[in-house]
Amino acid sequence: MRFGVISTANIGLKAVVPAIERSEHVVAAIASRDGTRASAVADDLGIDRAYGSYEALLADDDLDAVYVPLPNAMHAEWTKAAADAGLHVLCEKPLAVDAAEARDLVAYCEDAGVTLMEAFMYRYHPRTRRAREIVADELDAVRGAYATFQFPLRGRADDIRLDPDLAGGSLMDVGCYAVNVTRTLLGEPDAVSARTVDSRDCGVDTHVAARLEYGGATAQVSASFDTQDVQRYRVEAENGWLEAPRDAFNPRGDTVELEYAVDGREVLETFDAGDQYRRQVERFADCVASGESPETDGDEAIANMAVIDAIYESAESGERVVLD
Repeated sequence: MRFGVISTANIGLKAVVPAIERSEHVVAAIASRDGTRASAVADDLGIDRAYGSYEALLADDDLDAVYVPLPNAMHAEWTKAAADAGLHVLCEKPLAVDAAEARDLVAYCEDAGVTLMEAFMYRYHPRTRRAREIVADELDAVRGAYATFQFPLRGRADDIRLDPDLAGGSLMDVGCYAVNVTRTLLGEPDAVSARTVDSRDCGVDTHVAARLEYGGATAQVSASFDTQDVQRYRVEAENGWLEAPRDAFNPRGDTVELEYAVDGREVLETFDAGDQYRRQVERFADCVASGESPETDGDEAIANMAVIDAIYESAESGERVVLD
């Protein structure tokens, strides 16, 4: 598969472009609104073609798919443009600014006949799949869960993650992972209560904490730009527990761990840190070839955004929000 990359964003240059090149696929073109920047990146990464506009890349008839790592508020516009060009789309998370936009975007891509996948790379790591299996098959009567993704965001005040016009915020940037893993392991919540903090007076949340209700269970999810680097999730059940104690979403080092206890038996499983970005790319390409829906397909993106919408609604109103 021949990919075009729309934007020279760091996530693409440092993670996804190298992952594509480590797979059987290739990055054939890259675009930036700054043609000089696109050319410099193409030369540095060994990409054949560079374009000074996104429109020019989408007109390249030698491409099969595009990867979209643009700011959140631009995902829908350029995913639709790619679909119009008949290109399959791997789009960075979150897919859209809210559930309504996600629904519209998913329907648009379905009408265009292109595969759409949201780039939650951690879902394609063997540890995540093993955690889902243990919770589903071995833990009885889940009563609680906890998931968080936090890191200290330092640097420029004009960082896109702090820009409300670009749908920034800690929930949209990293809290979406905490929401996603909770839904992956527990399913869809019934109601949400939440609070947010804008510690930098920038117009977006820099810290968020939410309580998700699941009948007889509750889950706590949080995200932050203001605290130290923490990536973790844990599930509590009547007959045991499960925990990814560190690097839950973005493995670093050579190995990662999954700890769990079932009926008094405690287990520590160790996994190679692996290459979840490459696995994501390969799964995307397989789905394009087979017509299958990926694990992080459009419907999954809509459901994740519905919970994020409810978190923001609850934080704004100060009230508990019931999900439909």
